[in-house]
Amino acid sequence: MPGREVLPSTLRRSPEKAQRTWEKTHDSAVETYGEGERAHRAAFAAVKHSFEKVGDHWEPKGRKGPSDRQAEGGGPARRAPTAGGVDANATKDHLMQVAKKLDVPGRSRMTKPELVKAIEKANNRATRKARGD
Repeated sequence: MPGREVLPSTLRRSPEKAQRTWEKTHDSAVETYGEGERAHRAAFAAVKHSFEKVGDHWEPKGRKGPSDRQAEGGGPARRAPTAGGVDANATKDHLMQVAKKLDVPGRSRMTKPELVKAIEKANNRATRKARGD
């Protein structure tokens, strides 16, 4: 199934470049692996290289590169938890800005790992709300 037809709702609310990245990678991965979870994982990995999830959509990152430990080493042989689209490799200052944008309570007292988890939770809430769940 073409990437445009299975484009996740968070990407539908995101910049066109993020959508194109997901679609092209998804379609290529479908040719290689077949339709399914693996093609979707590959497409999201490509998006996470240049974009980070903020609330219910994806925004360009300040720098390109892996967003978390899983993306750094990746591959099916090594399954580390992902940060759900949060750029866990960003600076604490950047994470504080994202947390402020998402109105995360208590952010000024949080450590960097706590900020990543709090932003991930806020993103999930915003996505559920946008989908009407």
